[in-house]
Amino acid sequence: MTMLPKTTKTKLGLVIDLDTCVGCHACAVNCKEWNTGGHPAPLTDLDAYGKDPDGVWFNRIHVYETDDGHNTQTVNFPRSCLHCEQPDCVTVCPTGASYKREEDGIVLIDAEKCIGCKLCSWACAYGAREYDEADGVMKKCTLCIDRIYNKNLPEADRQPACVATCPANARHFGDLGDPESEVSKLVEERGGFPLMPETGYEPVNRYLPPRPRKTRAGDTGAPSRLEAAEDSKSSSDFFSWLDKKLSR
Repeated sequence: MTMLPKTTKTKLGLVIDLDTCVGCHACAVNCKEWNTGGHPAPLTDLDAYGKDPDGVWFNRIHVYETDDGHNTQTVNFPRSCLHCEQPDCVTVCPTGASYKREEDGIVLIDAEKCIGCKLCSWACAYGAREYDEADGVMKKCTLCIDRIYNKNLPEADRQPACVATCPANARHFGDLGDPESEVSKLVEERGGFPLMPETGYEPVNRYLPPRPRKTRAGDTGAPSRLEAAEDSKSSSDFFSWLDKKLSR
């Protein structure tokens, strides 16, 4: 069993805005481009130009739509590692290949120690672990540690590739353990929420809910159709769909 650090000095993570994400997949593509030549390289492609292309992707975007006959709403839902505070994917690892860094809370995989047993992928409730069939090891989002600490890059570029490329400014990076950080303030202001907190994994990443939409009459006070109210049918449908996606 791999042990977790008792505490982490910082909690680096992402804040993803479900209101402004347009589902363009730029984050996934730039992530793939950067990381296929970076720390976890390579990111294998399988049958890339065939009928059933697949491969290793650290970012995957799912699309959900609601329609009650009068109003429709589309939510683009990006999925990647949440760098949890209590990640079972780490503690289940029999070799110590999967570990959580004490200095910044980032969850990583040491490919030299990984035996490809896939226990970590079974333990991850979010489907964030990717098995590289060519290398025979597990791979995952690293928060681009080879970018965020790279002093050869301008300070403005020291952020994950997915954040740097987002044209809608829907992805934000920072220390979620610091209540005074920009990302923490954004979460507080917009009511950001953790994904599936009932797992007990304490994910660091946060999602910002869609803002209220205008009705046909132009009433700006209309509630969001995907507002996270437990008794809302739209909300129930959305999270049921999300559960199916994460269980694949």
